[in-house]
Amino acid sequence: MTRSILILNGPNLNMLGTRQPEVYGPTSLADIEALCVAKAKEMGVTIDFRQSNHEGALIDAIHAARGVHAGIILNAGAYTHTSVALMDAIASVALPAVELHLSNIHAREEFRKTSYISRVVVGQICGFGAAGYPLAMEALISYIGDS
Repeated sequence: MTRSILILNGPNLNMLGTRQPEVYGPTSLADIEALCVAKAKEMGVTIDFRQSNHEGALIDAIHAARGVHAGIILNAGAYTHTSVALMDAIASVALPAVELHLSNIHAREEFRKTSYISRVVVGQICGFGAAGYPLAMEALISYIGDS
Protein backbone atom coordinates (compact mmCIF):
# COMPACT_ATOMS: atom_id res chain seq x y z
CA MET A 1 0.00 0.00 0.00
CA THR A 2 1.27 3.42 -0.88
CA ARG A 3 1.71 6.17 1.66
CA SER A 4 -1.47 7.86 0.59
CA ILE A 5 -4.03 9.69 2.72
CA LEU A 6 -7.67 10.38 1.99
CA ILE A 7 -8.63 13.84 3.23
CA LEU A 8 -12.38 14.01 3.29
CA ASN A 9 -14.45 17.13 3.91
CA GLY A 10 -18.15 17.16 4.66
CA PRO A 11 -21.11 19.48 4.24
CA ASN A 12 -20.76 23.23 3.86
CA LEU A 13 -16.96 23.13 3.85
CA ASN A 14 -17.07 24.14 0.19
CA MET A 15 -18.24 27.52 1.54
CA LEU A 16 -15.11 28.14 3.62
CA GLY A 17 -13.70 31.63 3.32
CA THR A 18 -17.16 33.16 3.04
CA ARG A 19 -19.18 31.11 5.55
CA GLN A 20 -18.92 32.54 9.05
CA PRO A 21 -15.26 33.58 8.79
CA GLU A 22 -15.39 34.66 12.44
CA VAL A 23 -15.84 30.95 13.32
CA TYR A 24 -14.13 29.07 10.50
CA GLY A 25 -11.56 31.61 9.35
CA PRO A 26 -10.97 33.38 6.04
CA THR A 27 -9.23 30.48 4.29
CA SER A 28 -11.05 28.78 1.41
CA LEU A 29 -11.18 25.02 0.92
CA ALA A 30 -9.03 25.44 -2.20
CA ASP A 31 -6.43 27.22 -0.06
CA ILE A 32 -6.55 24.37 2.46
CA GLU A 33 -6.11 21.84 -0.31
CA ALA A 34 -3.01 23.73 -1.48
CA LEU A 35 -1.64 23.62 2.10
CA CYS A 36 -2.22 19.87 2.16
CA VAL A 37 -0.60 19.31 -1.24
CA ALA A 38 2.49 21.22 -0.10
CA LYS A 39 2.60 19.29 3.19
CA ALA A 40 2.20 15.98 1.38
CA LYS A 41 5.11 16.79 -0.90
CA GLU A 42 7.24 17.73 2.12
CA MET A 43 6.31 14.45 3.86
CA GLY A 44 6.69 12.24 0.80
CA VAL A 45 3.06 11.11 0.74
CA THR A 46 0.21 11.50 -1.69
CA ILE A 47 -3.26 12.75 -0.88
CA ASP A 48 -6.73 12.41 -2.28
CA PHE A 49 -8.55 15.60 -1.19
CA ARG A 50 -12.34 15.56 -1.52
CA GLN A 51 -15.47 17.38 -0.36
CA SER A 52 -19.12 16.45 -0.52
CA ASN A 53 -22.31 17.81 0.97
CA HIS A 54 -23.85 14.32 0.74
CA GLU A 55 -23.53 11.75 3.49
CA GLY A 56 -23.72 8.79 1.12
CA ALA A 57 -20.91 10.16 -1.05
CA LEU A 58 -18.72 10.53 2.05
CA ILE A 59 -19.50 6.95 3.06
CA ASP A 60 -18.70 5.71 -0.46
CA ALA A 61 -15.34 7.52 -0.36
CA ILE A 62 -14.51 5.96 3.01
CA HIS A 63 -15.39 2.49 1.74
CA ALA A 64 -13.30 3.01 -1.40
CA ALA A 65 -10.28 4.01 0.72
CA ARG A 66 -9.76 0.46 1.96
CA GLY A 67 -6.77 -1.08 0.23
CA VAL A 68 -5.95 2.23 -1.48
CA HIS A 69 -5.03 4.66 1.30
CA ALA A 70 -3.01 4.18 4.47
CA GLY A 71 -5.36 6.37 6.51
CA ILE A 72 -8.13 8.94 6.51
CA ILE A 73 -8.48 12.50 7.76
CA LEU A 74 -12.14 13.37 8.13
CA ASN A 75 -13.68 16.77 8.69
CA ALA A 76 -17.27 15.58 8.73
CA GLY A 77 -18.66 19.02 9.53
CA ALA A 78 -22.13 18.84 11.06
CA TYR A 79 -22.33 15.10 10.33
CA THR A 80 -19.86 14.68 13.21
CA HIS A 81 -22.72 15.26 15.61
CA THR A 82 -25.42 13.25 13.83
CA SER A 83 -24.06 10.45 11.66
CA VAL A 84 -23.90 6.95 13.04
CA ALA A 85 -23.51 5.90 9.39
CA LEU A 86 -20.20 7.76 9.03
CA MET A 87 -19.02 6.32 12.33
CA ASP A 88 -19.87 2.82 11.09
CA ALA A 89 -18.13 3.46 7.76
CA ILE A 90 -14.90 4.49 9.48
CA ALA A 91 -15.08 1.44 11.76
CA SER A 92 -15.79 -0.90 8.84
CA VAL A 93 -12.72 -0.05 6.76
CA ALA A 94 -10.20 -0.71 9.55
CA LEU A 95 -7.99 2.22 8.56
CA PRO A 96 -6.55 4.69 11.05
CA ALA A 97 -8.48 7.93 10.90
CA VAL A 98 -8.11 11.39 12.41
CA GLU A 99 -11.14 13.56 13.13
CA LEU A 100 -10.54 17.20 12.23
CA HIS A 101 -12.42 20.44 12.90
CA LEU A 102 -11.47 24.01 12.12
CA SER A 103 -13.17 25.38 15.23
CA ASN A 104 -12.93 24.10 18.78
CA ILE A 105 -16.14 22.07 18.90
CA HIS A 106 -15.79 21.67 22.68
CA ALA A 107 -16.06 25.43 23.21
CA ARG A 108 -19.16 25.88 21.05
CA GLU A 109 -22.83 24.97 21.33
CA GLU A 110 -23.66 22.00 23.52
CA PHE A 111 -24.76 19.77 20.61
CA ARG A 112 -21.36 20.21 18.92
CA LYS A 113 -19.61 18.63 21.90
CA THR A 114 -21.01 15.23 20.89
CA SER A 115 -19.00 13.43 18.22
CA TYR A 116 -20.00 10.03 16.90
CA ILE A 117 -16.82 10.05 14.82
CA SER A 118 -14.50 10.32 17.84
CA ARG A 119 -15.51 6.84 18.98
CA VAL A 120 -13.75 5.22 16.01
CA VAL A 121 -10.74 7.43 15.24
CA VAL A 122 -7.21 7.39 16.61
CA GLY A 123 -7.38 11.07 17.54
CA GLN A 124 -9.03 14.44 17.10
CA ILE A 125 -7.60 17.82 16.13
CA CYS A 126 -9.79 20.87 16.56
CA GLY A 127 -9.57 24.61 17.03
CA PHE A 128 -6.51 25.43 14.93
CA GLY A 129 -8.30 26.56 11.78
CA ALA A 130 -6.67 25.68 8.47
CA ALA A 131 -3.42 24.84 10.29
CA GLY A 132 -5.20 21.77 11.67
CA TYR A 133 -4.97 20.02 8.31
CA PRO A 134 -1.14 19.79 8.17
CA LEU A 135 -1.17 18.91 11.88
CA ALA A 136 -3.59 16.07 11.18
CA MET A 137 -1.38 14.85 8.33
CA GLU A 138 1.68 14.80 10.59
CA ALA A 139 -0.23 13.01 13.35
CA LEU A 140 -1.67 10.39 11.02
CA ILE A 141 1.64 9.64 9.28
CA SER A 142 3.34 9.39 12.67
CA TYR A 143 0.65 7.02 13.90
CA ILE A 144 0.89 4.87 10.77
CA GLY A 145 4.67 4.73 11.14
CA ASP A 146 4.39 3.67 14.77
CA SER A 147 1.75 1.00 14.07
